[in-house]
Amino acid sequence: MSRYGMVIDLRKCVGCNACVAACKVEHNSPNGILLTSVLEKEVGRFPKVSRIFLPVLCNHCAQPVCVDVCPTGATYTRDDGIVLIDWNKCIGCRACIAACPYGARFHVDDDRTVFPDGKTVFERPVHGKIPGKVPAKCDFCFHRVDLNVVPACVEVCPTEARIFGDLSDEQGQLMQLISRYYPWRLLADKGTEPSVYYIG
Repeated sequence: MSRYGMVIDLRKCVGCNACVAACKVEHNSPNGILLTSVLEKEVGRFPKVSRIFLPVLCNHCAQPVCVDVCPTGATYTRDDGIVLIDWNKCIGCRACIAACPYGARFHVDDDRTVFPDGKTVFERPVHGKIPGKVPAKCDFCFHRVDLNVVPACVEVCPTEARIFGDLSDEQGQLMQLISRYYPWRLLADKGTEPSVYYIG
């Protein structure tokens, strides 16, 4: 069985935010809600100054605390490792938001969006509407993955800094990168076993 994950090569990320824009359009997420973002920091001292970028998203943990604390089972893990939210079961208690050590969940107070009719400027329908009074997060574009298409953020990355694939495939691109570069994971000491790895 597949177990999906992502490798993000920080050596290639230029902080262009194409991934953020693609995610916003793909999900037609509510105003003020970004399911992925790119953190920035200026390092060094003048005149040797540079910027570093850190793309962040839901880590689709193998041991997700958000699933453990959900009182209704609304947050669950698919067989392929993608952590999702069933908004029909969600009571909006925000326990998952409080439990997530990555700050990757956001409560939707206002469900208004940039594309209120559910279609982008290219007349392409988005995959679903995120309702109000529930949490929202990255879902690895599961609707695309189910069609054997990579997530929107991966597809648009101009430097190919984001690589999506199957962590259970020893010969796959993800495992080749992991075995070659020994990437790190955010807050790995929390015991959540995140499925997003960083090189650099």
